[in-house]
Amino acid sequence: MLRLLRLLLLLLLLPPPGSPEPPGLTPLSPGAPPQAPDLLYADGLRAYAAGAWAPAVALLREALRSQAALGRARQDCGARCAAEPGAALPAVLLDAPGPDSGPGPARGAWERLLLRAALRRAECLTQCGAQRLGPGGAARLRVGSALRDAFRRREPYNYLQRAYYQLKKLDLAAAAAHTFFVANPTHLQMREDMAKYRRMSRVQPQSFRDLETPPHWAAYDDGLELLGRQEAGLALPRLEEALQESLAQMESCRAGCEGPEEQQREEEEEEGAGSQGGLYETIAGHWIRVLQCRQRCVGDTATRPGRSFPVPDFLPSQLRRLHEAHAQVGNLSQAMENVLSVLLFYPEDEAAKKALNEYQAQLEEPRPGLGPREDIQRFILRSLGEKRQLYYAMEHLGASFKDPDPWTPAAVIPEALREKLREDQEERPWDHEPPQPKPLTHWKDVLLLEGVTLTQDARQLNGSERVVLDGLLTPAECGVLLQLAKDAAEAGARSGYRGRRSPHTPHERFEGLTVLKAAQLAQAGAVGSQGAKLLLEVSERVRTLTQAYFSPERPLHLSFTHLVCRSAIEGEQDQRMDLSHPVHADNCVLDPDTGECWREPPAYTYRDYSGLLYLNDDFHGGDLFFTEPNALTVTAQVRPRCGRLVAFSSGGENPHGVWGVTRGRRCALALWHTWAPEHREQEWTEAKELLKEPEEEKEEEEEEMPSKDHSPEPPSRRLPRVQDKAGKPPRLREEL
Repeated sequence: MLRLLRLLLLLLLLPPPGSPEPPGLTPLSPGAPPQAPDLLYADGLRAYAAGAWAPAVALLREALRSQAALGRARQDCGARCAAEPGAALPAVLLDAPGPDSGPGPARGAWERLLLRAALRRAECLTQCGAQRLGPGGAARLRVGSALRDAFRRREPYNYLQRAYYQLKKLDLAAAAAHTFFVANPTHLQMREDMAKYRRMSRVQPQSFRDLETPPHWAAYDDGLELLGRQEAGLALPRLEEALQESLAQMESCRAGCEGPEEQQREEEEEEGAGSQGGLYETIAGHWIRVLQCRQRCVGDTATRPGRSFPVPDFLPSQLRRLHEAHAQVGNLSQAMENVLSVLLFYPEDEAAKKALNEYQAQLEEPRPGLGPREDIQRFILRSLGEKRQLYYAMEHLGASFKDPDPWTPAAVIPEALREKLREDQEERPWDHEPPQPKPLTHWKDVLLLEGVTLTQDARQLNGSERVVLDGLLTPAECGVLLQLAKDAAEAGARSGYRGRRSPHTPHERFEGLTVLKAAQLAQAGAVGSQGAKLLLEVSERVRTLTQAYFSPERPLHLSFTHLVCRSAIEGEQDQRMDLSHPVHADNCVLDPDTGECWREPPAYTYRDYSGLLYLNDDFHGGDLFFTEPNALTVTAQVRPRCGRLVAFSSGGENPHGVWGVTRGRRCALALWHTWAPEHREQEWTEAKELLKEPEEEKEEEEEEMPSKDHSPEPPSRRLPRVQDKAGKPPRLREEL
């Protein structure tokens, strides 16, 4: 009955059909305390599944607002109660204990001080929570870890975009889709939905806005853009806003560390491991978890939505830009204040010390009251105090802690831990180098058995982990695969971009065929089974050779296989300046300005080796080339020909691109390999099953009983983890 009343109330609050909706999400029930986000979300999904689009929108929007209001209330109550007289912890109890610590308060006195402050703080938080959130306060609105993760991934917007689409509110649908996609750049279904919205004439470009952009990122990006245009005066307010909002975001994150959800997570962990210890062990364990969570807030704030890694040195880098911008407009006092703040993080920073000397010389007279920013001083002092306690817990209680900050002074870290922590901090996920190729004798036999010749090795290609092999296909086999691509295109079975203009250049058309689609077409009689079977056989042949050459002691698995053709569009090649495929790396995001390659989404981080097996050479252009990390200096170039394989490691050591195809049609088999078995290409196995002869199927009919789930799931009538008819996640159509 309660849920029915809630649903009716939200229906009454909806705007009438056809009425304009304001941008963003305005409160539906101003002044009212937030409701339970988990119940609202569950009811919204039920309405969505039933096709009740208007109630689904209302419930999902209210769930988002309630979740946000809950976070704001906790932050406000935490700040208010921290300043409450008698609720602050005694300063003598806040530092980590050490061997030189004095006797401190008399025996038992510290217990009274600690427990009295804790009781006063709890009383204040309970009263504040009841005032802001209604009876029961935050405990009544406790949200489970699964729902917290769903909101963090912005899953409500996945459903909202579909519901808005059904309600003919296309601008809001595009905004919801964009909001979800920003945080989930590898989500396949949303990628397709976004492309559809962009093709709709009624959807304006400004509709693609992020409804959940954190304020500090919006201000930060604006400030950087203005600095790039040499407009330091206009950039300064936005850069200052970015810093203040970054600090505010950390405070919001830290407030969540003391919420009931963090306690629930601790209870779940203890339930699995078995809780041990008495009163003081339990108090210490909970406090350590709160401190660990608070320290993680630094990295959370510095991580853009949809990214896996934080921006390095986020706060110091903002201070550097602030002092430089202030100096450009002549605000030397503010420039000194910010550069002194940088020196709090890095006292030996030569660039900061040099800038400080220049500012002091330009001021001509000393400014005795000038010092670092107070907000940065408070941040650093508090952070160092927490780090001391965590390092003490690491050394004496076996706790774990990964320091998010490279600026932590060595004196804070116990000497027994320094070397180990230095190694852990310097290590990055992309630091693990793939094994080097073995000597010729380890793979020469494989090449001879396959009738393959080594044409160019890494030294001849002016790089590392690169090779060109010839003879993988006969001219007849190239002809069979070319015919397969042609027949599939004529059957209207183009995957990926469905034969439209290439996503990388308007001067070419792009066609792609996966192994599973080829098998399905062969089963339907649209293409010859010989070509589909050869596609499978050749992909395994390439995998075997790639493993033999690069990774003989560690198995490689096919991750994705794609038969790709690029065709020059006649009449659109005059004075063409672009590439068929811009310079990129296959498992990391290449930054040509710095030469860095970030192994994080939207790159396919699980790829370890890449390969291109060419089918023809009767076209102009289309050569593969490798570059330096700056994406400008070409180090090697390879001309396609039938049966030629170019294989290389997928990381930042092998940036590559494709020159434009200016005449004819260039076809190749693009393959990616992985060491991770969980990323093995499932479509390859399914295609092999489809292409089995009837006799083979009969032999295995009694051994296996396939189980497939054909139930529809949202969005687009599917759950966020999109599945195809075979119950398997679809593969993104990729190409080199």
